[in-house]
Order: sequence, then C-alpha cells, then structure tokens
Amino acid sequence: MTSIIEARDLTKRYGAQLAVDHASFTIQPGRIVGLIGPNGAGKTTVLRAVLGLAPYEGHLRVLGREPFHERAALLNEASFIADVAVLPGWLHVDQAIDFVAGVHPRFRRERARALLEKSRIAPKRRIRDLSRGMKTQVHLALTMAIDARLLVLDEPTLGLDLLARRNFYDALVTDYMDESRTILVTTHQVEEIENLLTDLLFLDQGRIVLDASLEEIASRYAAVAVGADRLPDARALGPFHERRALGRTMLYFENADRAALAECGDVSVPSVADLFVAKLAGRAA
Repeated sequence: MTSIIEARDLTKRYGAQLAVDHASFTIQPGRIVGLIGPNGAGKTTVLRAVLGLAPYEGHLRVLGREPFHERAALLNEASFIADVAVLPGWLHVDQAIDFVAGVHPRFRRERARALLEKSRIAPKRRIRDLSRGMKTQVHLALTMAIDARLLVLDEPTLGLDLLARRNFYDALVTDYMDESRTILVTTHQVEEIENLLTDLLFLDQGRIVLDASLEEIASRYAAVAVGADRLPDARALGPFHERRALGRTMLYFENADRAALAECGDVSVPSVADLFVAKLAGRAA
C-alpha cells in the first residue's frame, strides 16, 4: 500500500531553534490521524512542511511528491483548513463559491452550497457581515467541497459553538471520508474527535513521542484506578505516570500484564486526552 505521507528524520530549524526534531512517521490511505501536542510543540510547522509551505531537512513525500518543490501539483490533490480563515470581506458568500470554482479544478460547487444550506448562511450575505463562527463555516464549506485525497485541518473548528463543531465533524465522517481519502488534524478539543480518529501522533518539543493506531493503544496502554491499600503493589508493576482522582490513584502502564493489573484495581483503556497528559508528564519526569 502506497503511503499518503512518509516522513523520515523530518527537521525544521528557525535559526538556533529546532522546531521539528528528526520526526519520522508514515500515514496510510483511509486514515484519520490526530496530530496532538502542546502549544509550541511543532504541529503547525509539520503541517506547513507537509503542504509544501516551508522548506525542511530530511525525507518527506506527500501523495508521492516532494512538497516544497512540487507544491502546485500537490495542492491539486490536497486541501487545507487553517485555524484562521482569511476571506475578502467585500465578497458575497456565493461569489466566494464562484471564485474557488474558478481556481480549483476539483471544487464541487453543489457540495459547497449543500454544506452552506445546513448552516443557514444566506448566499447573498457579505463575508464582512458574518460572525467569526459563520466565517469559519463558510471557509469549512469551501474547503470540504474540494475533492481532495488529503485533507489537512489545523484547529478547524476554532470559533464555532458546540453544535456547529459537532455538525462539522459529522459531515466530515458522513459526507467526506472514504477509504481513498486521508485526514490529518490538529486540535485542542481532543475529546470531541477521539471517537473519529484511527491513529495518533503525539508531538512534544518537535519530537514524535507516540505513533500508534487506536487499536494499538487499546492493547498497549492501560489505566488502573487503585485504592490506597493496593497502591504499593500497583507501583511495583512499573507505571510511567500516576495522578490522584476522586479519592483513588490513577496509574498508567504500557505493555503490562493485564491480569496483574486487574488484581490492583479497575482497569480501563485511557482516553486520548488522559494518555496524552500521562505520556508528556512521564516524559518530563
């Protein structure tokens, strides 16, 4: 199977600052990958390299192309939603649709109109008269109407309320995603997309600290809620992180004996958010 994205020793420096530090990962077709990291971890820098918007060191191929030198060809097959949508204020919404239809060969005009009808944004309204959330919805509709093999989302629902965010992700999975398309998304609202993701990439200080599918997460990692009486036994099994929660201690394990863990307390698969906090806290310890 040909990879959608293949990175080996991907590195990006800004003067003396190492923004991305020899990151290696592979993304296959038909996956929804969450690129998760704290502010300043290098997430946007990785996305800029993937889209050919910045030079880099190391090996990087996206849709079989070298992004920085084949950017125009790449962007015919990739689409990008940034955290801040910049659309000319004087445009009417329907004029924005006409503009994108004129410049992108894979744009589906009727798809954009259908998405905007769901948001109840009138086509004759000017962009400058829309709220921040409505401007974001217009930008999302325009981008999702592009028939792209790779969709890159950088905090795509910033500025949207809860209902609009949920509608966006529902449309993403129901109307956009199929086995030939791949989505790479960064967001701080991890809990809202956890059930959509197929794979995780955790990034910290420019380094990949976790690269796994959700199936691998379920088999490799465990969270155990332990009472005070069993805490010494649980600690003896080698957790990589622990925290207090509702009168008990939560301990996090990787590749531990599940039967032994069950003797210490209630075993569960950690949520993406909890695993992220545990991995980065354990890494800092």
